Amino acid sequence: MGADHFHGHSHGSAPPSRGAVLASLAVLVPLAVATLACLVWLWPSGQAGQGTPAGREERAAERVEGTISSITLRRCPAVQAGMPVPDPATCGNATVTVDSGPDTGRNVTLRLPGGPGAQRFAVGDDVLLLRAGDGAYQLSDHDRSTPLWLLGGAFALAVIAFGRWRGVTALVGLAVTFGLLLTFVIPAVLAGEPPMLVAVVGSAAIMLAVLYLTHGFSLTTSMAVLGTLASLALTGLLSYGALGLARLNGVTDDSALTLGMSLSIDTRGLLLASVIIGALGVLDDVTVTQAVTVNELAAANPSYGFARLYRAAGRIGRAHIASVINTIILAYAGASLPLLLLFSIGSQPLGEVLTTPVVAQEIVRSVVGTLGLIAAVPITTALSALVATRRSPGEGQPTSALPSTRSLRRARS
Repeated sequence: MGADHFHGHSHGSAPPSRGAVLASLAVLVPLAVATLACLVWLWPSGQAGQGTPAGREERAAERVEGTISSITLRRCPAVQAGMPVPDPATCGNATVTVDSGPDTGRNVTLRLPGGPGAQRFAVGDDVLLLRAGDGAYQLSDHDRSTPLWLLGGAFALAVIAFGRWRGVTALVGLAVTFGLLLTFVIPAVLAGEPPMLVAVVGSAAIMLAVLYLTHGFSLTTSMAVLGTLASLALTGLLSYGALGLARLNGVTDDSALTLGMSLSIDTRGLLLASVIIGALGVLDDVTVTQAVTVNELAAANPSYGFARLYRAAGRIGRAHIASVINTIILAYAGASLPLLLLFSIGSQPLGEVLTTPVVAQEIVRSVVGTLGLIAAVPITTALSALVATRRSPGEGQPTSALPSTRSLRRARS
């Protein structure tokens, strides 16, 4: 990244000073090198780690595709008193044509799934079947690949139509994020690496790649990167202290218990990793917004100094944070809605509900993430305002610093 890449500035504003560019490179280049080195060091080798259960590579059943050609319903069996009454649409058999696998074209008759929450099937539905080693089939679920591809295509077209080239780079950044999560973060944790270290390295790699890819190599983006990094480090420290204070170990459901027992994964470290990665998704939104806001204010008002830029952009940041906080709380509440309903049915006092591990974990996650967001505004705003007021000498001088036409006439007379 040469210095010329950091001369991206708004029209009407002077380019940043060479000192500001060199100072940014002095921080960002070692950060990028350290991130790359840690990425290579922690990259999973593809071999099973110490915590990988034996036989993990073996698949108990093969998943194949099929299409329901007919359904024969029958009377549902009698149930005992107090038990839920089954849905009549789930009692019977379905004839399915196998569309993939070794038995392609074969028709199999399978029992419809029953019980509470069972899927409802109709003739013509694309379904997924589980084929056991002995050749027996079981009706598993709906095949949602086609609807998901259509939704993904609509999403991509909408992003490109609105964002144009910036939309294309945003989609590429999204692919990079998923790629690092699926090829580095998850395999490294499963290989037995410390989850928090993996999350920090993965988040730094995602941040550096995605922010520069999406927003370009400019000093404005660099300030957003530095603000995100500082806020992310603060979020990690706060998370570590808050989880220790609340005595949370990350085991709140069967999934975490299974990971902790069968794979010997540090569940507390895994919880810390989830907090860091979750915070990154909102932090980069706030930091990029603040950096761009300061840059645009400096371009529109060249006479603004550090204090005026900081106050003006800070007011925008406070309004942004106020809306983001509500978004975070609603997102966590929506994800935990079934759990909240269970607590409501149980008629537990509010104090007992809030202190249960699963709810307390989400409270800590929300509070720590919010504190990190709040810190991101002054940090990024101060960095961006400091750089915006350090312009190259002799370029883009404020209008107020130039002599007026009336002063020139007086001087001539």
